[in-house]
Amino acid sequence: MLRPLTKPSIALVCAMAVTACSGSDAATADFPSWHNTDVNAVSRMTVAGGVVAATSMKPDGTLQTVALDLRDGRTLWSKPATMAGRLPGMGVSAPAAVETGGGAVVVALDPARKGRWNATLVARDARTGAQKWTRPVHSTFGPQRCGPYVCVSENTALSGARMVVLDPATGQVRWRLSGIGEVEWSDAGRVLLLRLAADPAIESYDVKTGKLQWQQPVAQALGPGIDLSGGWAFGVTGDDLVGYVAPYTSPRTKKLSSFGLFSVKISDGTVNWMRPSVVRVYPSGSPGYAPVVRPVDAGGVYGGFARLDPVSGRVLGQVTASDVPGSGWWLAFPDRMDRLGFLKHGSKGTAFDLASGDPAPADEERGWSFCVTDPKPLPLKAQPQGFYSTAALCQYDLAQGRRVAPATAPPAWFTGSQDGWRLWHDEKGAIHAVNDGTPTTPGMYS
Repeated sequence: MLRPLTKPSIALVCAMAVTACSGSDAATADFPSWHNTDVNAVSRMTVAGGVVAATSMKPDGTLQTVALDLRDGRTLWSKPATMAGRLPGMGVSAPAAVETGGGAVVVALDPARKGRWNATLVARDARTGAQKWTRPVHSTFGPQRCGPYVCVSENTALSGARMVVLDPATGQVRWRLSGIGEVEWSDAGRVLLLRLAADPAIESYDVKTGKLQWQQPVAQALGPGIDLSGGWAFGVTGDDLVGYVAPYTSPRTKKLSSFGLFSVKISDGTVNWMRPSVVRVYPSGSPGYAPVVRPVDAGGVYGGFARLDPVSGRVLGQVTASDVPGSGWWLAFPDRMDRLGFLKHGSKGTAFDLASGDPAPADEERGWSFCVTDPKPLPLKAQPQGFYSTAALCQYDLAQGRRVAPATAPPAWFTGSQDGWRLWHDEKGAIHAVNDGTPTTPGMYS
């Protein structure tokens, strides 16, 4: 899950039931596909019980929780949504979609209904939108699925912050934990939390009882001086959790925090490998699927680019610093991420083979890069300012520096996949999906 706590730096970094034009994306014509242009998705998307849930922004700047049918993209229902206590750099919170014995529920924050509370946590039937239960909230980073339950950090703006684990069917509290935790991975028996504290750590808990199984301080992998204000992201590969902590310069001390990538075993928290002093580049895949990084030396000088093996941390391919063009470029990767392109808008770019590091012809090279290189904050109503939508990718012809039209579906390293479905939204917030049987993998934002 991508969680930048500062403004994202991109320099570094037709629905079958809606419009009856299934398979409109050129490369997905042979697979069931749809798109829904009636929404403006500004958050990640979550899926459970054949339902897609997301937070959408309406034309007047208010937020709403929307639920779509995964099979055809049809809008099932929408309800007003809000954020209370979430930090702007974290992006707009997504609903939590969780399967239960009686189907699935979507849990999201509604505007406060009364009293001293700032919002109301509401669980609804995923398909019908019928309300199941509610819970008043003072401040929170938003709900998350954790195995068969819902995890919510509450009172995040207060000294008595805590995390509660709720039964998705009834809202009953299963267990509590002092402090703030974010779910980075879970299954039916275990949940891995990033504990947001002065000394952040990854902790594993029995998801049903709340019993602590192991704890691994992030500083053990990346060194002392961790500050999560720069952002973080996690992804899973096999039996390992791969994490990334971004650098942050303290405005008070002017010191740079420790940063880099590392991997721990899900079973016992043992550190598998570490790559300190590297920054994750954007766009790129999940740290657990296709991490691409740049080393940074003690003087703040950037090196070349390297794609890492998420299992071992070894370099699979790299482009040396001497081959990086001077300025005015944006990263662009093809579908297989076997080449690294330097896109120059309106002119010819360059490309390199990542495995060998050799130059590659850019004449017929196509790559995926951000649609917008200077994103604007969302014009949200009655919310703190500074929130950004999750970014969209567009396909470019590197030889011309122009967009390809019509574009194919974005690659799996960006979209991820769940049960064969790949989901993404375009730069206007319209949600797209294709069922091409891609194995379940994490995406850039999942």
